[in-house]
Amino acid sequence: MKLQYFLVGLAPFLHSSLANSKPDFATACYGEVLPNLPAPPENRTIPWGSPRIVNGSTTCCSSLDEVRTGIDVVDAQLLKLLLYAKLREATRFKSTHDTVDVPSRDQQVIDNAMANATAFHLPQTIAKAVFTAIINTSVPFELCVFDSFHYDMEGGKCKRKIL
Repeated sequence: MKLQYFLVGLAPFLHSSLANSKPDFATACYGEVLPNLPAPPENRTIPWGSPRIVNGSTTCCSSLDEVRTGIDVVDAQLLKLLLYAKLREATRFKSTHDTVDVPSRDQQVIDNAMANATAFHLPQTIAKAVFTAIINTSVPFELCVFDSFHYDMEGGKCKRKIL
């Protein structure tokens, strides 16, 4: 699996968040373990804080709807990036059922994502959760692809192919 390129593909969208020169009050929220902070009792006037995403001299968003529209664009791009992971193709190069999932490789992918997350100003906890979810859903898919090579589905029943 080439999932380590996932964050690299997100770079154009995330890197611009580093352009704000003010100290980031949320720095503690970017590690693997989130701090246990008490909820403040007051309500805030919206929008609060200052924009973290800056493109030249303009800020990214002036409303929650604008933020959500941007998120929808990124969501579509994420689906395209997942296609590049080539999960089905990777399965073709695995000789046995036991080699479809290699836990040490899974952990390496997760560790790489977490190590690279801060370079893109992405919280490590999010990188870990995303890559863990990708692996946890990719492995059953790859196992299905591997196992299905020798079978045809006829009328909802599995029939072994003659190769």
